[in-house]
Amino acid sequence: MSDETEGLAEGGELEGQGGKKKRGKRAIIFIVAGVLLLLLIGGGGAAYFFLFASHEEEAEVKPEQPKVTVFYDLPDILVNLNSPGRQASYLKLKVSLEHNDPLATPKLNELLPRVIDNFQIYLRELRPDDLVGSAGMYRLKEELLIRVNQAVAPIKINDVLFKEMLIQ
Repeated sequence: MSDETEGLAEGGELEGQGGKKKRGKRAIIFIVAGVLLLLLIGGGGAAYFFLFASHEEEAEVKPEQPKVTVFYDLPDILVNLNSPGRQASYLKLKVSLEHNDPLATPKLNELLPRVIDNFQIYLRELRPDDLVGSAGMYRLKEELLIRVNQAVAPIKINDVLFKEMLIQ
């Protein structure tokens, strides 16, 4: 029995070594296959990018027209503020509207009464405390921008610029 156990032990070792060699070969095959798959995917993505994406970008590129900025000055606005007590407070504004369409200026002239009316209605409800500091001016600017865009739609006003603001 000692011969059989020796043969089994030797055979077992031979099978174990052969199994390890087979597992090692399989691992190498899987690693190589994985690397090849990654190269194919990466190469395909790179080919798509260079062949198709660059042509799409070229097709989309248009010569840019220079952006024109037009300023439209509103007439001076003078309103009395909603002040507590008997003492009257006044607000005087000089405002300029910024837009990008030079052809919109005649249309703005036609819609000027609507713009002034919207501004006056809003400004008369303000209290002097609403206009204190830069935060107050920023809120006023944003509100006037919303109101002017509603009044002159579809013309797009980009900004309301204060040329002068006096609270008395």
